[in-house]
Amino acid sequence: MRRFATLLDTLLLTRSRLGKIAAIVRTLREMPDPDRGWALAALTGGVDFPAIKGGTIRALLAGRVDPVLWALSRDFVGDTAETACLLWPEPPGDPGPQPSLTEVVERLTHATRADAPTILADLLDRLDESGRYALLKFATGALRIGVSARLAKVAFAEAFGVEVELVEEYWHGQAPPYTALFAWAADGAVAPSSDLVPLFRPFMLSSPLEYGTLDLSEFVAEWKWDGIRVQLVHVAGQTRLYSRGGDDISAAFPEMIGALNVPAVLDGELMVRGEAQGFSTGVGAASFNALQQRLGRKTVSAKMLAEAPAFLRVYDLLLADGADLRPLPWHERRVLLDAFVGRLDRIYFDVSPLIDVADWDALAELRASARDAAIEGIMFKHRQSPYVAGRRVGLWYKWKRDPLLIDCVLMYAQAGSGKRSGLYSDFTFGCWTGDPDHGGELVPVGKAYFGFTDAELKDLDRHVRHHTVAKYGPVRETDKSLVFEVAFDSVHASKRHKSGVAMRFPRINRIRHDKPAHEADLLASLVALIAD
Repeated sequence: MRRFATLLDTLLLTRSRLGKIAAIVRTLREMPDPDRGWALAALTGGVDFPAIKGGTIRALLAGRVDPVLWALSRDFVGDTAETACLLWPEPPGDPGPQPSLTEVVERLTHATRADAPTILADLLDRLDESGRYALLKFATGALRIGVSARLAKVAFAEAFGVEVELVEEYWHGQAPPYTALFAWAADGAVAPSSDLVPLFRPFMLSSPLEYGTLDLSEFVAEWKWDGIRVQLVHVAGQTRLYSRGGDDISAAFPEMIGALNVPAVLDGELMVRGEAQGFSTGVGAASFNALQQRLGRKTVSAKMLAEAPAFLRVYDLLLADGADLRPLPWHERRVLLDAFVGRLDRIYFDVSPLIDVADWDALAELRASARDAAIEGIMFKHRQSPYVAGRRVGLWYKWKRDPLLIDCVLMYAQAGSGKRSGLYSDFTFGCWTGDPDHGGELVPVGKAYFGFTDAELKDLDRHVRHHTVAKYGPVRETDKSLVFEVAFDSVHASKRHKSGVAMRFPRINRIRHDKPAHEADLLASLVALIAD
């Protein structure tokens, strides 16, 4: 437990992304099994102790600390775990050796509401101040140390010299303490099997594109649809629907789970049916707002299923009937995709149509005319491209439509005034200076305080309060996990701003809960939009 507490202290005091990665790398290399697996689970949100809540800690302290002292201290410190670890009285005798992280997990996992206080008290007695803080944060699932699951996976890959795409490939089939995953990465054992469970596979990503920079004879063009990119997987009689971050969103779209009953992995855009657009040859798609009503729900009513039925506009076929098709060139996968989707129910599936235009001027005109459709822009895919995880130069590109849009990461928040007094409503967001997996850092590029509904504002306020990692007077720094799609009229070079750019009339166009922070845009993409 001492090593885990040291890691948390280091992460809390380290501002640099590379510094955080280095700290995790050292811990994963030096900590023994299975403790390091549980440490990794803690960092990635892979463990939960239902019997331990904030109220458990408060009730436990009520019997050991003067209630007035507790109330004043909690109000001053602002954090239950930090207050509790400072006020916890030293045990009268020898409490015994410090518990290992594995012992902590085993005891808290089997704890009930009745015996949880006794178990927690025994563990707190055997720990020092730093260990108590780590225990309480871990037990309540409130680490708030500025480490995303993606960053932890990048650190895991760096620690053992394996590709992060392979870590993503195998990760979703493993459970803490990830024994098979460590055996593969650290000891050279056979990679964990993924044949019998419906696992998430890492997405292939695209790079931003400027007008006229591709030889169109080598690429195909298709629409970039305005839904959420998902992966629908059916393996061994089980079906799962995953967001682009690898989250299981099956419960929110039960009709899609029942729609695929043959072995396959489909990559596509999840949308809600609506009036047919002139740019589609399949099911008509409604706007993103219709889809947004269903996101994040654990259960979906019959009324919502009827009013906002989902369907999948398929982009690619990764696996089918037991065969991995990802190494095949795009043009071969497309033939197989057309045939495969032809076997499925057209109510729930269609194939994203290609755009039959051979020159840039015609593409630009067509792209501009698609403004009112459920379309974000145009995708370009190399005809010989295999399906490879991540963003690879020269293979896939995206050409987003106007207005100017860019995906940014929420960095800081400040409370508003007037009707918004008491709510965090002024948001500062940033872009990556480079690839976040290879040293890229977030730099602020703009600030916005409108573009969201009252309901979304309440959700954003809740997010800020639950994901604060530092406070600077009235400003709260968040853990860099939430992505905004920011709309703006123009962008200009600026010597006044650290990023070197200033956005004109930025507003939050969409809250991208479906998009992981490491996939937000690069600063170079914003700079490229500066008018000459």
